[in-house]
Amino acid sequence: MSEDSGAEKTEDATAKRRQDFREKGQVAQSKEVATAALMTLSLLLWVFYAGQFWQDLLQVFDGTLRRLSEVPVTVLGILILGDETVLLMARLLWPVFLLTLLVGFIVSFAQVGPLFTTKPFMPELSKFNPITGVGRMFSKRSAVELVKSLAKVVLVGSVAYSTLSDQFEAALGLLNVDLTQTIVYLGNTAYLIMAKTCGILILLGFIDYLFTRYEMEQKMKMTKQEVKEEFKESEGDPQHKAKVRAVQQQMARSRMMSEVPKADVIITNPTHLSIAVSYVRNEMEAPKIIAKGADHLAFRIREIARENKIPVIENKPVARALYKQDIGDVIPEEMFKAVAEILAYVYGLKKR
Repeated sequence: MSEDSGAEKTEDATAKRRQDFREKGQVAQSKEVATAALMTLSLLLWVFYAGQFWQDLLQVFDGTLRRLSEVPVTVLGILILGDETVLLMARLLWPVFLLTLLVGFIVSFAQVGPLFTTKPFMPELSKFNPITGVGRMFSKRSAVELVKSLAKVVLVGSVAYSTLSDQFEAALGLLNVDLTQTIVYLGNTAYLIMAKTCGILILLGFIDYLFTRYEMEQKMKMTKQEVKEEFKESEGDPQHKAKVRAVQQQMARSRMMSEVPKADVIITNPTHLSIAVSYVRNEMEAPKIIAKGADHLAFRIREIARENKIPVIENKPVARALYKQDIGDVIPEEMFKAVAEILAYVYGLKKR
């Protein structure tokens, strides 16, 4: 499909256009939503896991210190101790790693649904064009990203400052308490700041998701010419289809005309209808319509009938009724008597 950059894109994207964008990996997906979800769920995980984590971490440190006195001070001994410590820390942090993977997958799936494509990883020469790169630096998307970054810094900074200001008097009282209470106070304050930050990130993520969808809809819009070209590609060129239909109709007329000499009678409305009827006793249950036509086609059927000495009988009501039937159909039951009388008359003419 050609991209008509000079025309205004006023038409909504078609289903094929949306599918093409999707196959290229160009879908509405907000990174802020993933960030907000990861921060919020990580904070919730920490609420339930913090106690166990600190307890296990103290055991790791205690075990490491005990091992220092047992491990020989050699390169191999230090490497072994380091490997053991890394494995113990990995066991402590595996819930965080698992949460990161699950959140990333679920958030992406919720936004774009099932999608697997390698086209975004294919190299494109336009990406290495310095002029295009400068254009992207000063694009609307870059401006939006800058505004989002500034908004996050200002909002998070304001929340942190406001929270610490409210806790200032309580912080002065820490001079007279032990270390444990100080650590608890710092943990609660940090949790409060993180909870408010998550609320801000959720709001920014929602706004960014709406903007991303709007931006993608605008990007997928099409010009009227693009819609016409896509219709031609998917449905076929209307002019070509008309030519094909004309050829098919011509072939059908030719086959129909070749059947006229087999008719027993041509029933006409003398102004513009001709119906060729055939009946073979012991082979057909009832007379059958083998050809029909109107106007010039009707007169052509009569010419062929005269050339083959087929009787042409004028009967306006019967002709009009039979013309409503399709070629190859037997005559309707209510027309049996009328057609039988016409055939009997024709057979009488043939005998004479």
